[in-house]
Amino acid sequence: MTTSDPEADLPQDPIARAVLSLPPLRDAIAAAGLSAKKSLGQNFLLDLNLTRRIARAAGLVPGGLETGTTIEIGPGPGGLTRALLIQGATKLVAVERDERAITALSTLVEASDGRLELVCADALDVDPEDLGPAPRRIVANLPYNVGTRLLLNWLETPEQFASFTLMFQREVAERLVAPTGGEAYGRLSVLAQWLCRVKILFDVPATAFTPPPKIKSSVVQLIPREAPLAPADRADLERVTAAAFAQRRKMLRQSLKGLGGDALLERAGIKPTERPEQLSIEDFCRIANAL
Repeated sequence: MTTSDPEADLPQDPIARAVLSLPPLRDAIAAAGLSAKKSLGQNFLLDLNLTRRIARAAGLVPGGLETGTTIEIGPGPGGLTRALLIQGATKLVAVERDERAITALSTLVEASDGRLELVCADALDVDPEDLGPAPRRIVANLPYNVGTRLLLNWLETPEQFASFTLMFQREVAERLVAPTGGEAYGRLSVLAQWLCRVKILFDVPATAFTPPPKIKSSVVQLIPREAPLAPADRADLERVTAAAFAQRRKMLRQSLKGLGGDALLERAGIKPTERPEQLSIEDFCRIANAL
């Protein structure tokens, strides 16, 4: 009769083994007296199977030859951080503005043997280029109150990143992937898909979080394109889409009246009777170029 070796199921990577041997996350949260703050948009993700699924989706493989920098925004007590280290992140930089969480993450920093660096700062004020060398991948359970702002900031320089694997509220995820003509199609859809290939990977139920939010969440992956989908100046494209979708139920001749109306649309070869949701990303780029 043989007995199973409990060590046999542990990964060979000593850092992964060290992380897995840490006290359960709930104990670490209790020891640090950490509770989620609504003002910071915090909802802690504690399910290791789920967080490892997110890490795998980002391309991290235990024992793989990862290069560059993995960046996590808002690690909180470290649920996703643990998974990223277990999955083999060799240079992981976690940006956290909540000093209480920095304290809770201290044992994880020790276990990482130099692989995890904590940056105590507001992610809105941080240039990812300063956090580590390319290729850079951002993996995060983003705070709901600033998630879209953060993404738009990063998309100012999409060439800095290899990928974004991000959790958003389901409504934002649907806007990111919405096709032309879809109910959720709008400014965010146009800009994100102009610069990236975007897809929803899977949904995350509210019960996976502590405390559970009142909404469903989704993990979205964005892979920056080598070049935008069609030539256009970003500032002009944003002006056009802002004006068009501000009055999305009206004809373009009305919503774009302040930018040139019929004359602008004629130069772009777009019918002035069209409505914003009927235009493709390439159509919007043609209008931006006509400015």
